[in-house]
Amino acid sequence: MTGEAQDFTEDHLLNGRVALRQPRQGFRAGLDAVLLAAFVPARPGETVLEAGPGSGAVFLCLAARVPGLAIRAVEREPAMADLARGNAARAGLMAQIETGDVADLALARGLGPVAHGFANPPYWPGGTPPPGAIRRAATHEAGPGLGDWVGFLAAAIAPRGSLSLILPAARFDAAVAAMRDAGFGAMEMLPLWPRAGMAAKRVLLRARKGARGPARILPGLLLHEADGRFSKAADAILRDAAEIAAP
Repeated sequence: MTGEAQDFTEDHLLNGRVALRQPRQGFRAGLDAVLLAAFVPARPGETVLEAGPGSGAVFLCLAARVPGLAIRAVEREPAMADLARGNAARAGLMAQIETGDVADLALARGLGPVAHGFANPPYWPGGTPPPGAIRRAATHEAGPGLGDWVGFLAAAIAPRGSLSLILPAARFDAAVAAMRDAGFGAMEMLPLWPRAGMAAKRVLLRARKGARGPARILPGLLLHEADGRFSKAADAILRDAAEIAAP
């Protein structure tokens, strides 16, 4: 087996509709990527921007649901940016993937205006990070914080455009504050329940730039039944690329 074959795996999401080449070790895309893609309210032909795409799982899943998107993305890790470019090319997508940092607002402005921005930003501002440089960067803030991620996307999103995030439930208040500070309103939060009767461990957040509507808590998504199987609603998202639409 070659070194290249040992370092990467060929995986599939959305019941085989998305092919994803990603590192064998370190941060690997899965459930969160598919859920975030389902939450972005993009429509055919629009331009979207992802901050920190990793190997590209989120924008690949979004493009599988919404045809004709113009995809732009900014990834800090050169190796991951190369993977994302390769995955996009194999999927036949029109994608512009830059290597850069979310602290670079000039880069964000140069990529805009876009109709929708989205990210799965690093989860935690402190604590003990996991081993591996790429995994650490994906899960723990090292430099730019949550406000920087929101500000980067805000600089590129057109007026009335949407910003969507997936985060641990423990950080939803910090994310809401950052989004409001960046000029977003009409906030929507959707809890992700692991099983019935359990508190949400993840939440999806969405808002519109310049909107003034009230904040809403959307009906939550139950991920697993008591026997561990995915719920019917979760299975429709994870296998059939169903959209998570607001009621």
